[in-house]
Amino acid sequence: MAKESAVELEVGHRTVRVSNPDRVYFPARGETKLDLVNYYLSVGDGIVRALRDRPCMMHRFPKGLAGEKVHQKRVPNGAPPWLETVRVDFPSGRHAYELCVTELASVIWAVQMSTVEFHPWNSRRADTERPDEWRIDLDPMPECGFDTVRRVAHVAHEVLDELGAVGWPKTSGGAGMHIYVRIEPRWEFSEVRRAALAFAREVERRAPDVVTTTWWRKDRDPSTLFVDYNQNARDHTIASAYSVRGVPEAVVSTPITWDEIDDVEPRECTIATVPARFAKLGDLHAGIDDAVYSLDTLLEWADRDGLE
Repeated sequence: MAKESAVELEVGHRTVRVSNPDRVYFPARGETKLDLVNYYLSVGDGIVRALRDRPCMMHRFPKGLAGEKVHQKRVPNGAPPWLETVRVDFPSGRHAYELCVTELASVIWAVQMSTVEFHPWNSRRADTERPDEWRIDLDPMPECGFDTVRRVAHVAHEVLDELGAVGWPKTSGGAGMHIYVRIEPRWEFSEVRRAALAFAREVERRAPDVVTTTWWRKDRDPSTLFVDYNQNARDHTIASAYSVRGVPEAVVSTPITWDEIDDVEPRECTIATVPARFAKLGDLHAGIDDAVYSLDTLLEWADRDGLE
């Protein structure tokens, strides 16, 4: 039997072996595992900044997008000794040592392990129980078009400006949009979620015809947009900035500027197009760690509204 094909890549001061580099991962255009590796290398500063020091779930596709999807929390046996992990504990009493990216080689190792999507926690290993990232998830229902997502993003921006918070928008890689806000790691998940709900309710008040905060999906109008505050609950994760999504077209969750909200076409942000964009613009989330917000006002709103 022929020896399995592989390439060895120098990533920083590490050597990472990539097996089956020619395996087609994305059938829509034929991009391979090596194309995926090269994409993550091209946005290296951005993906490392998005993942750095966070517990990270890996969404793996061992046979490419045509095969089974594996949600992997635990780093498997046999990982290289330099790969860093962080312990997270679950309500069941169980625990896991999850990937903790500290360098680009960690990302490329994960891709070698067939990871396509990276889903980090919104807390870091210094204190996994106190998030430093508030996530605003604009999640459209099936009959809600992207023009509505654009409109609600502007409303969210307006509220953030009034709060004195800096929001960092990105396409979700799906039908919606995400906005991240760096926060002081003072509060536990339940309080960050309360603050997120208070914000969502304010957005709903300003655009009641298109926004909902109704929790049960079956009770929502299919033409509305759900501001998903529960993405801030413990152990909930969403695809990071620069994460490729597990779809045949290799769409990327892509940082954008507020000025791009009205023009961005999320399906055009792929592993084929984002590298050139990154080379031209750099990491549009590069300043996120320098814009830290306190949740005090939002928690006052939550108290005012009797939110739990």
